[in-house]
Amino acid sequence: MQEPYDVLIIGAGLSGIGMACHLTKECPDKRYAILERRRAIGGTWDLFRYPGIRSDSDMFSFGYRFRPWHELKVLADGPAIRRYVTETAREYGVDRHIQFGLKTTRAEWSSAQRCWTVTALDETSGQTRSFRSRFLVSCTGYYNYDAGYLPDFPGVERFQGLRIHPQQWPEHLDYRGKRVVVIGSGATAVTLVPAMAAEAAHVTMLQRSPSYIFSVPGYDKLSEWLGRFLPARWVYATARRRNIVLQRWLYKAARRWPGLIRGWLLRGVRKRLGKDFDLRHFTPRYQPWDERLCAVPDGDLFEAIKAGKASVVTDRIETFTERGIRLQSGRELEADIVVTATGLQLQVFGGVELFVDGQLQPYHERMTYKGVLMQDVPNLAWIFGYTNAPWTLKADLAAHYVCRLLKHMDARNAAVVVAHAPAGEMQDETIMDALSSGYVRRAKNLLPRQGRNPPWRVLHHYERDRVMLTQEPIEDGVLVFTPADPKTAADPLAAAA
Repeated sequence: MQEPYDVLIIGAGLSGIGMACHLTKECPDKRYAILERRRAIGGTWDLFRYPGIRSDSDMFSFGYRFRPWHELKVLADGPAIRRYVTETAREYGVDRHIQFGLKTTRAEWSSAQRCWTVTALDETSGQTRSFRSRFLVSCTGYYNYDAGYLPDFPGVERFQGLRIHPQQWPEHLDYRGKRVVVIGSGATAVTLVPAMAAEAAHVTMLQRSPSYIFSVPGYDKLSEWLGRFLPARWVYATARRRNIVLQRWLYKAARRWPGLIRGWLLRGVRKRLGKDFDLRHFTPRYQPWDERLCAVPDGDLFEAIKAGKASVVTDRIETFTERGIRLQSGRELEADIVVTATGLQLQVFGGVELFVDGQLQPYHERMTYKGVLMQDVPNLAWIFGYTNAPWTLKADLAAHYVCRLLKHMDARNAAVVVAHAPAGEMQDETIMDALSSGYVRRAKNLLPRQGRNPPWRVLHHYERDRVMLTQEPIEDGVLVFTPADPKTAADPLAAAA
């Protein structure tokens, strides 16, 4: 039988590459592999190719803690992030451990063998392959790569123009001189509109309801100035600490003083667009951080609107027509291209079916332990970043915790670890219920649940997570360890083989 890996990682995106780099640094004796469905490194940043694709967090805090980001563009574009992740994989030798083109479909834990058997489909040949591993780490993000969310628009079949979802952007699409309608008001829409407005005849952002949008500097002038006097690593560390503090302050202030932060955000829009602009197009019905805030570099969206290259319409769609979209107000928006930036479809563990000793493990019937391990599922970790802060801040903490756990298991000669919860701990709320976004509400029957108390609650709190995952003892009375069989300590699968 094939020798099992010590660790098998699913996904070679930002989280998977980060997890592998942590293993390389902290657990160099571990034999691991990465299974990646796509033919390239990058995950989300390889999938999305629409105009203007960029991060919605500053790169000093969105980048890995262990590999500084030295460019001074605050919100980096997709190609730059893809290069950063790929170069990180190459620098740490992680790229040599990736097997591309494999869609993971099933993972089965055997208590008898103390091992995971993972089934993956080679989507080119149609053949299936099996891999065995003592520990499994899912780094698949939280949405479906096959298709984004698309509402059932009336009359959509009548439209004679081109309709596109950003998740399936056509290569080399020519929109020069075209009339474009972008349906949506989230991070994708506010990125697309100014990017396309530079060449399109006109771009209209059609929204059912507004989002909070605020401007951030496009270029970090302070770090540029500090770079004249300080070593690059000091500049990076300073910028990272500064930006984390500012982001956390904004989030906590929004939760404590929502009216104050709401007023500040709306004044920022007014300052950009002038006193005569109808501010209702940027005045949401909800409070800040009930949904994610949208950041735009140097107010590029507002500048496109002021220049007359873009506009915002707040209305509901009555029906598509041959020439565009008719709204409930009776107005018709003519369009050559309609971009449906209508959101994501959430998916847990990349759609992998999970079994323990032949029993299916429904994710929505489980809680997460410290936001990393899955309740009652042996030797399984899930790298899930923040939704209210840069994703990678939590992904880095979680990856470090997994390495701490693996080293602790080696030290106490343990083959298996399981997180057991007390009775009555589970609540009827999901790990993403802090957000009221549509994509979160639609996935309520898919997502793992929250517990009453830590460690069964996802905290969305960087300072507390940092202590919990990097400093608190591994042994806490919740984790249950099974010792390795002394006769097969070197390879607990030897007897089964």
